[in-house]
Amino acid sequence: MRHSPPAVVSLDAILPEEPLLMMGAGPVPIPARVAAANSIVINHLGETMNRVIEQVKVMARYVFQTGNAQVLGVAGPASAAMEMAVCNLVEPGTKVLAICNGFFSQRLAEMANRCGADVVTLDVPGTRTTTPDEVEAAIKRERPALVTLVQGETSNTVWNRYLPEICAIARSHGCLVVVDAVCTLSTMPMDMDDWGVDSIITGGQKGLSSIPGVSLLSFSLEAWKRIEGRNAAMAHWCLDARLADRFWNKNSYHYTAPVSGILALHEALRLICTETLPARFHRHELCSQALQRGIEAMGLDLLVPEEARLSSVVGIKVPAGVSGEEVRRYMSRVYKVEISGAFGLDILRIGQMGEQCRAHTIFRTLHAFGSSINAVGGKVDLPSGVAELERVLTEGGGA
Repeated sequence: MRHSPPAVVSLDAILPEEPLLMMGAGPVPIPARVAAANSIVINHLGETMNRVIEQVKVMARYVFQTGNAQVLGVAGPASAAMEMAVCNLVEPGTKVLAICNGFFSQRLAEMANRCGADVVTLDVPGTRTTTPDEVEAAIKRERPALVTLVQGETSNTVWNRYLPEICAIARSHGCLVVVDAVCTLSTMPMDMDDWGVDSIITGGQKGLSSIPGVSLLSFSLEAWKRIEGRNAAMAHWCLDARLADRFWNKNSYHYTAPVSGILALHEALRLICTETLPARFHRHELCSQALQRGIEAMGLDLLVPEEARLSSVVGIKVPAGVSGEEVRRYMSRVYKVEISGAFGLDILRIGQMGEQCRAHTIFRTLHAFGSSINAVGGKVDLPSGVAELERVLTEGGGA
């Protein structure tokens, strides 16, 4: 039987005429230089690629704040980087303490469980941060070899603010620490070496303002020794860190690298290095604070108390009698701005990562957000919100 060609349409018939401003929990808008780099294809082996990889590693070490050599890329989403970190450090029977205060920290626990680890979770209810005391108590009780947690839980916008203290406690008990920094890397401090983090995971599509599908991670010397000395064979060929090391550190073949995505990642990292981390941290803090104050001035409530609140993704309670989905649809259709819902929570989430953190993007987003709530039956004081947003930005020196 001979099949006829399917009836298909071009992307022009699917995509909106005007590109949407992506202001949700990721992916985020990308700079023009990153988009241009992503359009280039080069040989995945050879001198040109080797030079690109070397620069990516140098810049990544600056962003990770580490001097160690084990920086690796993954041809996959941030979840693939998570899996590479967990599955290479875990063998059947390895005791893992997974600190869980949301969807993505729970994903780390599930990955460890699938590798045959003996996983114990420290469940942190509500919208509070994990405390050093409860982590130390759990470590003393369970005696894990590995601790996993997220720096910023995008699902409910909680920030684990005591990460440095938790890492110090884990180190004092001989535990390795794996941290998901997908939404926080380059948006707030993350000092891999000073804090004693053993593996940091990030994706391209959030704080780095690169494309989805190409990710980065780094291993400490102690973590790499654990990987090299593991007894069980790695079940995942593509995610075997020792095989990836051949390409990323030994100029050898592993699989065909996502060259366009690596070039995009190079430009994203270069822009971060040019801006510098201190300047970038200030820009993110200022823009997020301005957005938060503007939202509150409109008469809305934020989900998480300020002491545990993630600045990279802001969670807003949906007003009574208003449908969050209707707000999102109206914003997308009328104002061409997209924000995110949540994982079972009645909140809306606005991203403040990378290129989302610009004065013109947050003014446009706050206006679209307030106008859309009013349009679907809610009532917010939009002029007060915009005025407060402008005040905070102006007093902070602009962004």
